[in-house]
Amino acid sequence: MAAGKASRKGARDDFKNSSKSKARGGTRRAAPAPRHILIAGSGIAGLTLALALARACPAQLTITVCDPTLPAQDLPDARADDARAYAIAAAGRRMFESLGIWPKVAGMAQPMRDMVITDSHLADPVRPSFLNFDGEVEPGEAFAHMVPAHDLLAALLPACREAGVDLRRVAVRRFEADADGGTAHLSDGERLPVTLCVAADGARSRLREAAGIGWVGWSYPQVGIVATIGHERDHMGRAIEHFLPSGPFALLPLTPGGSLGHRSSIVWTERRATASTLLARDPGEVLEEVERRFGLELGAIALETPLRAFPLSFGIAREFAATRLALIGDAAHVIHPIAGQGLNLGLKNVAALAECIVDATRLGMDPGEGDILRDYTRARRFDTVAMAAVTDGLNRLFSNDIEPVRMLRDFGLGLVERLPPLKRFFIREASGLSAKAPRLMRGERL
Repeated sequence: MAAGKASRKGARDDFKNSSKSKARGGTRRAAPAPRHILIAGSGIAGLTLALALARACPAQLTITVCDPTLPAQDLPDARADDARAYAIAAAGRRMFESLGIWPKVAGMAQPMRDMVITDSHLADPVRPSFLNFDGEVEPGEAFAHMVPAHDLLAALLPACREAGVDLRRVAVRRFEADADGGTAHLSDGERLPVTLCVAADGARSRLREAAGIGWVGWSYPQVGIVATIGHERDHMGRAIEHFLPSGPFALLPLTPGGSLGHRSSIVWTERRATASTLLARDPGEVLEEVERRFGLELGAIALETPLRAFPLSFGIAREFAATRLALIGDAAHVIHPIAGQGLNLGLKNVAALAECIVDATRLGMDPGEGDILRDYTRARRFDTVAMAAVTDGLNRLFSNDIEPVRMLRDFGLGLVERLPPLKRFFIREASGLSAKAPRLMRGERL
């Protein structure tokens, strides 16, 4: 850290001396050539980083996003069976607001007005509420909004194009780098010289593996099941998390619509063997199983999308950077969805890395040099490990039916319920609005 601060101080001194020389009529030097940043992966994290950099330093940085799955033009119409939706925390919403994206998705974003946590058996006729969270971190500002993944991508893609980001439907086959620069070998045969390569290519990142960055992780004996559910009664913006012995069952509010007038997203954690049997049943039996977990509070329900299952795992990269390579999103970490923090952690990566790159670029420094990437790693490492440990611990604590453990955790939930300052602390942490949050996550422009 000391070396990084010293190098930035030297860059500032050089900038000041250059300015004084110009004021005395010194020779004006030509503007340096733009630095080239390549981002491998066009998910939400990769596109958000591309947009942030292109908006902050349009003259100093050239941004390229490579992904063979990119659509040729704007994102096509949403698939009827696409149930993916994200709980965007307040800090993420502020970042999208500062990037001009939020107004484009606000109409599809459902604020969470409050959150209720229960702990019960599946057969219990009544599910007592152990913990209730007010949904505002500031007056009038919800701690999270539910946003369909398609709508967010549909806003980011054209915004990136308008900002001058070069979007290419190619894969990054290989990346070679040394202290002086890097070369990306693309699937179309081109060799692209770059200052920095950002791996946003998912949990099985080829770039991370090729760089020799280790991965600490394991698979859970669970799968996550997602779907959009229609229901008769208004959810009133309430999110509910039922802790069941097989894992959490979350009901997350969506904007009105669907066959019954109202909709919610479910994120259902189930044991692998049970999930395989369940998904093989006919739609009527599947709906009955959903109803057993969903409850009757919102009236009749209907499946708006098929149930889709995906394996659950835990993983953290041993390093978040290598020579001229930085990891963001799932390439850096994968956590249990129990607290809905996966994408929000990725957005924190984006905000921190963008801040490091932009600050270095404006000082005339090389944004791909080791000191800059070490600053990024230090900014994100502890927070990521802490959140990963919390989600893993919560899943292990609540995904069992051992009576003494149930009594202990219910006592803990009740204790938090009776301590409003502690509840406010948890909500603020979940919203991402900590004192050390990067500027973008505080709603400030870079």
